[in-house]
This record gives sequence, C-alpha cells and structure tokens, in this order.
Amino acid sequence: MAGRADPARSGRADPARRAAYDVLRAVTDRDAYANLLLPALLARRGLGGRDAAFATELAYGTLRGRGTYDAILAACSDRDDLDPPVRDVLRLGAHQLLATRVGSHAAVATSVDLARDVCGARPAGFVNAVLRKVATRDLDAWVSIVAPSRAADPSGYLAVRYGYPRWIVAAFGDALGAAAGGEIEDALAACNARPEVTLAVLPPGQPDAAEPLSRTRWSPFGYRLPGGDPAPLVAGGRAAVQDEASQLAALALARAGPARAGGSSGPERLWLDLCAGPGGKARLLSALAAASGARLVASDLRPRRAAQVLRALRSAGSGPDRAAVVTADGRRGPWRPGLFDRVLADVPCSGLGSLRRRPEARWRKSPADVAGLAGLQRDLLGAALEAARPGGVVAYVTCSPHVAETRQVVTAVTDRRGDVTILDAPAVLAEVPGLRCPGDGDPRSARFAQFWPHRHGTDAIFLALLSRG
Repeated sequence: MAGRADPARSGRADPARRAAYDVLRAVTDRDAYANLLLPALLARRGLGGRDAAFATELAYGTLRGRGTYDAILAACSDRDDLDPPVRDVLRLGAHQLLATRVGSHAAVATSVDLARDVCGARPAGFVNAVLRKVATRDLDAWVSIVAPSRAADPSGYLAVRYGYPRWIVAAFGDALGAAAGGEIEDALAACNARPEVTLAVLPPGQPDAAEPLSRTRWSPFGYRLPGGDPAPLVAGGRAAVQDEASQLAALALARAGPARAGGSSGPERLWLDLCAGPGGKARLLSALAAASGARLVASDLRPRRAAQVLRALRSAGSGPDRAAVVTADGRRGPWRPGLFDRVLADVPCSGLGSLRRRPEARWRKSPADVAGLAGLQRDLLGAALEAARPGGVVAYVTCSPHVAETRQVVTAVTDRRGDVTILDAPAVLAEVPGLRCPGDGDPRSARFAQFWPHRHGTDAIFLALLSRG
C-alpha cells in the first residue's frame, strides 16, 4: 500500500489502528463480517480519507494473512497460549512489518501503544519484544523458516505461504484438476488480492458518476469503480454492486436453451429466482425476463431477505407488473410444478469463492460445513428442476469452487433423474475463456463453468445449466 506518515506519539492508539483492531476482535468474538462492520465503524468514528484507507488495509490484510502471521509469531514467542487481544495486536503489527510500507520503528511503537490501550502495560512489553524479533526478517525469509518444505509438503507450504487452512488449499487443487500444476498458487494469491468494486448498471449504458468508471470485460451491464464510494451511484437505483461473474451467470440463464414457441402470447411466461436474497441476481434477472416478455417470481425463506429483494427490485424500476416477491422455502414453494421457463438456484454455500471480499471466511468454515450443505443444495436443485416446465432451463450457481458443492451436487441430482440434460455452460458464455472444468475422468465436467479470480478477475462462481426434458 502507499506510504503513510508516522502517527504522532500521544500515549494512545492511533485511531485507524484501533479501528482495525476492533474489527478483528468483533470477527473473533461475535462472528462479525468485516465487510459489513468496518464501513459502519469508520463512519461512526469519523475516519475518512487516508485514515479510512489505512484501517481498511490493516483489517483486511491482517485477516487474509492470519495463518502466515500466526506461524511467524509462534516462532518469535516462547508462549504457547496467547490471550486473544494480545494475539490480534501482534497480528496487526506483523502485517505492518511484513506486508506494508510502514517503517519498522513506527509499526512496533504504535503496536505497543495499542497494546497499552487494550491489554495493559505488561502485555505491551511482550508485544514490543515479539515484534522486534519479527522485524529482523522480511516475509519471504520468515516463510522459508516456518513453512514446511515445498518439495516434501506442497499443500502445507502453500497454506503457510498464502495464509489458508490446508483443507482449502486441497479443495482449490481438486477444483483446478490434476493438470493445473502451479496454477493453484496463482488462485490462492488472487484470492488474497483486494478486488475493485464492480457495478451492474440497468439498463446497459454509462451511468453518471463523479468517479471514473471502466467497462468490465464481458458483461454488458458491468462497470469497474477503481476507487471512491459506490453509494451515490447505487442510491439512484440504476446501479448495484455485483461481481461480474454473478452478472454473467444471470445472463447465461437468459441465453440458454430454445425460446418457448409463441413468444409472449398465451399463458403468462414466468421465471423463478429460488433463493433470491439479498436480490442482486433477481434485480438483473427481472430486467432480462422483461426483455423476453416474461415476469420474475423471486423467493426467499427469510422475511428480512425477501424484503431486501423487494427493495432491490423496486429501486431498479421492476414494479409488480415485472416482478413479484414471495417468502417461501424454495424446497416447497407455493407454485405448481412445471410452471417456469427459467429457474435460478443460487444455493447457500461455503462462500469460498468470495474470499477476496470476505477474508475471514477461510477461518470460519470447515470441511464439515461443506458436507453439511450438500443435502440442502441437492434438495434445492431438485426443487428447481421440478419447478421448470418441460424444455425449461435451470441454472445451478454457487459462490464456491469446491467440487463437493458444485459438480458433485449436479451429477448426484441428475443421476437420479432421467429427464435432465446438462447443457454446455461454457459454450453459452463463449466470449469468456478458461471456464471449462477439468474432466478428471467424468466428461460431464467439461460442460460446467467455473470462474476464477486469477483467470477472470471475478469471484470463483460455479455455473451449471440444465434442461428439463
């Protein structure tokens, strides 16, 4: 990050560093989401400009590198068990020393000030001693000391080098396939990079903006906001924050399969968003449905999220004539079978595809969480297929590359049925390169699309397109 003037020594913690620390504590103590808490905390404390940018870098960067920093701190400390507040102060200090341009003296001194404020005088001395040891080497030198041998234990090395639990390293390797080689390292590094803000603008066209915008590579609705605040653009309703891969998943559903004979005449044409909250894809789907003469039904199990969907649709100009919202369990929706031309099943998942935006998620999730979601994901996909009319198309979407909640879910459901065809999703999005999943023995995998941060600059969104016979 850009250099920053050393804060004045005043006997109390620098406000930006204290804000970052408070975010780390809330993530640990209350399972708070950093991307939701930090902006509100900065606004409440009146931090803007460089202070806000510095607090953001400290909070997100420390969360991303936590696994690496913990290994280094363990090598620099003779204590096996650290109090959580002390550990978070040390993590923030290690991030400043090893991954920013903050000077060593300033990083150590301000961490000691922070420790005095939040932990007391005695822990402050311990923080000083440990961080002075950390400051004796750079990040690469420390990794060569604390990480397993790359040759003997490649997953263990990558887990420490890039700050991931080992099981996520293995999951990324499985998703990329046996022939991926060093690409797994590119994927892990890309998920540690802070993403630009991406907007979906309706209808397609350059929005009025004080900040410079640039088009995304493939979505006709997509714009990148390199810096600045998206709130003024979002407030007008034409724009919403949405990753480009999410936009393309909605677009693929609109493109896939043959159009129903008779155009918009006859019975009302309907599309369904089965798990619509908080409404990003529903907002775009409503516009795409209207362009084809159809009306969207958006459903969510939780009333609060259903209300968010309704607000998103109405702010984008989708009135009752274009979209309706219901609160319902997608597995048992209040609609008759075979009603919908298009169905989106954007199912609950581990969220491993959005680690760029939610760095703490890597420490919250476990293999047991992934396994626990599989039954729900299969049920929702089955319900989506039942809701589709013969000849209709279902899009199964997850924000995860984990094969247990992507390819394995789709093949498990389709293997039980004789009326489903797996469409060629990468061919539907032919303008986007590198989407095909590796076969690894199952030729159906090549019909699934997997976005990757290191290939596409997007979240790691998975897409399968299915046609009901």
